[in-house]
Amino acid sequence: MAHAFIEDVIDQQQWLEPTGDALQQAIGKVAKREGPARTVKDVLHGTWFGHPLHPALTDIPLGAWSASFVLDLLSLGGNRAIQQSADASLNVGVVGAVASALTGLADWQETYGRERRIGLLHGLLNATALVLYTTSLVQRKRKRRGIAMVCSTLGYGAVLLSGYLGGELVFGQGTGVNHAAWLDSSEEFTPVMDDTALQPNQLTRVMVGTTPVLLVRHGGKIYALTATCTHAGGPLDEGTIEDKCIVCPWHGSKFSLEDGSVQGGPATMAEHLFDVRIRDGKIEVCRAKIHV
Repeated sequence: MAHAFIEDVIDQQQWLEPTGDALQQAIGKVAKREGPARTVKDVLHGTWFGHPLHPALTDIPLGAWSASFVLDLLSLGGNRAIQQSADASLNVGVVGAVASALTGLADWQETYGRERRIGLLHGLLNATALVLYTTSLVQRKRKRRGIAMVCSTLGYGAVLLSGYLGGELVFGQGTGVNHAAWLDSSEEFTPVMDDTALQPNQLTRVMVGTTPVLLVRHGGKIYALTATCTHAGGPLDEGTIEDKCIVCPWHGSKFSLEDGSVQGGPATMAEHLFDVRIRDGKIEVCRAKIHV
């Protein structure tokens, strides 16, 4: 019931759509998909990590600020050592929140629709929490612990609500999950099309059971990998070939034809590979035993 109420509240926020448009356009002018900017984006997405980086970093501020909240309560008696520990935890949370915000912003820039609206609220709540915690930090240095603890408590409330929206993004909207993870196919060779029908550099989508597979004859060799982009489910068969990689038409993720590895984000997880053979004039594929 609470979930339905929050969904209704989000749907009523008409300002989210134009705000999201304007912010994404502004970010897009800086965070481009080529040159040095792409390298920075790939680092923030976690392409090098093989896993989205943002959710890993969010544990730092959430854990640190949770500890700070508990320590603040324990320090109400005036114990100086506990107060110092609470302040130290708060500092760690602020540093972690900045890193988390940068990675989250990079991921959010590649979203759209309801996913983008929820993500925008998620980010605004986190930004509000960061401002409140920074204010609390300043007040602590000024020896005004009362107002400092009020600010950090309000910040903690904002973080908890933001965390709920973060869960909705992952488990409700599928943000950051491997969109090809649930696809399965036979480990037995399956004929999918005539060998003569596959033209050079022609991206072709075939079905192996219920799994869409991308076939391409490139450089005299036939490659096969899952046709669903791991980042957001884009159709790789509608993409392009670039430097022996498949480029997703939706967000520009690049996957190696040789081993399915990610060569450019925002994707962080590799594509499943398929072994290929030609028998009796037919191209046959089966899921490869080893994946990147």
